[in-house]
Amino acid sequence: MTVPDSSASGPVGPEGQAGPEGRVSPNGQAAPDGSSGSTGRSGPSGLPSSPGPAGSGGPVRLDGPWTHRDVAANGARFHIAELGEGPLVLLLHGFPQFWWTWRHQLTALADAGFRAVAMDLRGVGGSDRTPRGYDPANLALDITGVIRSLGEPDAALVGHDMGGYLAWTAAVMRPKLVRRLVVSSMPHPRRWRSSMLSDFAQSRAGSYIWGFQRPWVPERQLVADDAALVGRLIRDWAGPRAPEFPDDAAVDVYRRAMCIPSTAHCSIEPYRWMVRSLARPDGIQFNRRMKRPVRVPTLHLHGSLDPAIRTRSAAGSGEYVEAPYRWRLFDGLGHFPHEEDPDGFSVELINWLKDPEPDR
Repeated sequence: MTVPDSSASGPVGPEGQAGPEGRVSPNGQAAPDGSSGSTGRSGPSGLPSSPGPAGSGGPVRLDGPWTHRDVAANGARFHIAELGEGPLVLLLHGFPQFWWTWRHQLTALADAGFRAVAMDLRGVGGSDRTPRGYDPANLALDITGVIRSLGEPDAALVGHDMGGYLAWTAAVMRPKLVRRLVVSSMPHPRRWRSSMLSDFAQSRAGSYIWGFQRPWVPERQLVADDAALVGRLIRDWAGPRAPEFPDDAAVDVYRRAMCIPSTAHCSIEPYRWMVRSLARPDGIQFNRRMKRPVRVPTLHLHGSLDPAIRTRSAAGSGEYVEAPYRWRLFDGLGHFPHEEDPDGFSVELINWLKDPEPDR
């Protein structure tokens, strides 16, 4: 049983509840298939061009050159936004965001000759909110299941933050389905575990994860005052080099998406598993499984001023890769290099994806 999806509902009210309008199409009529039908163009900087901060497709199915649809995988339904034709590049968002964080890369990748697909992870955005299944092994199977559902033999995975953690996991669990791996702002899971447990500075930087272990309180804090905490986290984690990000319009989009019922709870559940399983058999087994080396070419991207994931924590991840591995540090950027410097990030990403022999 899954929690009903409210991703394309009407405006979010002051209590963080979706309005009664239901999903709508660009002409304002209810879409008979339950989808937004949104394929319109976006305005400057990828922001919705239609009236209202959420566009005509509700707080998740935002207008743009991409198309929205749902795919079934691993016993659940996942919302995707896709654009372009060519080899598949699957984009995985982090916390506290959803697929829209890849709006710049969707267009850049499509223009470069790739089929770019950004998915909402389980429990977030327009995807199903299931009562369980938020451990990294199952979430990685969501990702590889989406690859199969898209009819592709493999994909280049691009993951940021939690999406990066799951991309590392998928590359280990299902290496035949991962053509190349790109991770931003997240160390290898074993490196993350050791840093959080032994590096006081990283443990302090990740204090929000320790705070997520409390029952109920974190969910209420995330949606309080129309998810004001989401805006504070994004602003605090962004670097100083790009003062134009985050702007108020972008923050408003992320706040509205977090206010969709059950999203806050589902967003926190993977972090609860990561901590609570440290001494449990399932967590120990996962940590042992992640000893298997990554055997696909890997590009590791990181902002030099990331306050959530320290550079020292991420930089040691190359020891888990037995394939060409490239480390790229973006000077002056914070936790969101793909949004703080979208052009520079996209150039680095596309050049590496097109390189037939990525260097080690």
